[in-house]
Amino acid sequence: MVRQPSNVSALPALLGQLIADWESEVVEFKEAGDGFSTSTIGKYFSALANEANLRGVAAGWLIFGVKDTTRAIVGTDYRPESDRRQSLKMQIADDTEPSTTFREIHDLRHPDGRVLLLEVPAAPRGIPIAWKGHYYARAGESLVPLPLDRLDEIRRQTADHDWSAVIVPEATFDDLDLEALDRVRQAFTKKYGHRIPPAEIEGWPVADLTNRVKLTINGQITRAALLLLGKPESAWRLSPNPAQMTWNLIGQETAYEHFGPPLLLNTTRLFQRIRNIQLRLLPQDQLLPEEVSKYDQQSVLEALHNCIAHQDYSRNGRIIVTEYTDRLVFQNVGTFFEGHPDDYIERSHRPLRYRNTYLVQAMVELNMIDTMGYGIRRMHSRQAERYLPLPDYDLSDGETVKLTIHGGVVDPAYTRLLIMLTNLEFTDILALDRIQKKLPIPDDAIRRLRKAKLIEGRKPNLHVAANVAAATASKSEYIRTRALDDAHYIKLITDYLAKFRSASRRDIDKLIKDKLSDALTEKQKSIKVSSLLRKMRDSGVIHNAGTRSHPVWELLD
Repeated sequence: MVRQPSNVSALPALLGQLIADWESEVVEFKEAGDGFSTSTIGKYFSALANEANLRGVAAGWLIFGVKDTTRAIVGTDYRPESDRRQSLKMQIADDTEPSTTFREIHDLRHPDGRVLLLEVPAAPRGIPIAWKGHYYARAGESLVPLPLDRLDEIRRQTADHDWSAVIVPEATFDDLDLEALDRVRQAFTKKYGHRIPPAEIEGWPVADLTNRVKLTINGQITRAALLLLGKPESAWRLSPNPAQMTWNLIGQETAYEHFGPPLLLNTTRLFQRIRNIQLRLLPQDQLLPEEVSKYDQQSVLEALHNCIAHQDYSRNGRIIVTEYTDRLVFQNVGTFFEGHPDDYIERSHRPLRYRNTYLVQAMVELNMIDTMGYGIRRMHSRQAERYLPLPDYDLSDGETVKLTIHGGVVDPAYTRLLIMLTNLEFTDILALDRIQKKLPIPDDAIRRLRKAKLIEGRKPNLHVAANVAAATASKSEYIRTRALDDAHYIKLITDYLAKFRSASRRDIDKLIKDKLSDALTEKQKSIKVSSLLRKMRDSGVIHNAGTRSHPVWELLD
């Protein structure tokens, strides 16, 4: 599966991979001149979206500027202006059903010619994509109507493959727990009380409430409803799935307890079994300790709710929470469904699909999870705020997802640094956490942290600096060498253009270069400025009113 590039520098490697895998029916190459038919693009959009869905990948690709027979890069002059490319996205959205468009149009200036990589999101589960009322697919190199059997295959996906959406025969509202139903009404009122009068929500019949929360379908009980709201004695209706979470204590004392439905209530009851004492963290050369709870309740419940949302219930396993002396390990059955945890930690990835779509929708309505991928990043941030090691994911067995939340110190030097240096960048905290766990980090991070006196030793035996006083004294050095977010520099440029109307490259260099990290060389700073300008141009923020050799940058109206 081809992963979406996180930055411009990744595009050449992505193009190379797409060319190498040219047999794939989720990739189409075209030379494409500026007059290439929008209607033809729309047909390919429909075909690639449907093929990506059927093959279980996140996106298809329509590539302009590559010869389709030889896969040689020949360049394209298709819509060189950013605003025209944006208008293409609007044209596609206007004539697709349901309305959708390219996730991104990447403009790559390759040495052999300009290449456009048009990223087509996979059709949603259960919903094929049509162009002007017609469904398309690929048959080798050909564009063809989507065959009826494959159209039915997509339409059956929600019912056949979403375990949580299946209606349970003979289950009734008598199988649902009254306290859990009260909690549903409270959660729905809290979320929508500003739009719907609370008194009106209070008067809804139970069937109307659960339909609105997406736990029942026309008043019929789904597996999702029994999981979240079911009475313990009704769990047998989900057999052979155990519908169970298990807390397991391992250490000098051992214990365990099983928790079945209603999971909406029992996640909190499981948390209450965990021994959540206060930790006393003593900063260097200070007498007053910092006190934090061993585990953050919000993070534990976030982890547990994610296990419920993403468990592969078709494999009839239980969720296990193992409590060790210094850590909690959460384990659920099934692979990590989309992407990799690092995508959500570092790049704020947004998931496109879910294993249990119906269950996830209900949990969002009940404020148990979000669907924007913030949860993993939030758990990491909460651990950093509490001066403790960051969570770890283990996907090594290919059968389960394991998440470890630490409840103790791994390296005292790391904890002291976080206490003393409260302005550390999150990317640097990630790097320091990997160092304390004896994991590799990129060379540029090593240079930056070493210059700021935050790490010591030589590869591969790096360690967090033990002398916190020296690191604290170098705080100003750290601030000079750390890299700020691109949004900071882009705002500087847009503010300048708003005030002075235009700017040459020399003006932009004078504005930005001395504000970039001192860890960069002059050449690297020039490349960084070029990258920022290209990013702003491709996003339709600015345009070049001059020439390529003598650019004059202006804001687009």
